[in-house]
Amino acid sequence: MSVTPTGGDERTVAARKSLDYVQTGMRLGLGSGSTVAALVPLLGERIRSGLRIQAVCASSSTRALATQAGFPLLDEKAFDHLDLAIDGADEIDPALRLVKGGGGALLRERIVAAAADRFIVIADARKRVAQLGQFPLPVEVTQFGWRSMAKKLGELFPATLRLDKATGQPFVSDEGNYIFDCKTGPIVDPDGLATRLSAMAGVMAHGLFIGLASLALVASGEKVEALTATVAMSPPP
Repeated sequence: MSVTPTGGDERTVAARKSLDYVQTGMRLGLGSGSTVAALVPLLGERIRSGLRIQAVCASSSTRALATQAGFPLLDEKAFDHLDLAIDGADEIDPALRLVKGGGGALLRERIVAAAADRFIVIADARKRVAQLGQFPLPVEVTQFGWRSMAKKLGELFPATLRLDKATGQPFVSDEGNYIFDCKTGPIVDPDGLATRLSAMAGVMAHGLFIGLASLALVASGEKVEALTATVAMSPPP
């Protein structure tokens, strides 16, 4: 009797498929979260079998996994170009617009994705949506003046300061920032909202990734569908 993979297994299926796009000699960017955590050991096996890559990691948690797996790592402060970036997503719409940042590394994830010639998203089928906005939208802000940003965000939609589950204190990103999780509801105009959030003083990054992903590998059971944008998108100003 066959067993349909769970979401976690599907993440591994998608992660394994992404290995088809990794070539020897690449400078590779790795995002963060559970899907990338599934990818790292698979890449580690390839490295031990002779794959030569250099990697930069978008979070301390990914870096720890990559170090354990024996990855050669690039200087995080010095890299200026990547051949390929691979990361997960919390939501993917038909135009390959994404909601990201549920793991709390959205600023670094955006920098890594933007530095790459190609950005591939890996996910299980549950992340595929017709319209963004079911998952809370993360917004990363400076600690300085964060209450003023809470007020501005609150004028748009309910915005909750993310807390560290272990301490109950405000969650602090790897870049030393706070994160608000915003209940936007269905996002009718993702491009417009992205532009508005980017213009807010103190907002370092938001979870709307637009015009960055060139391909999404979405696993459903043992099958992986390669998705390209059905609508041409450009990054907002």
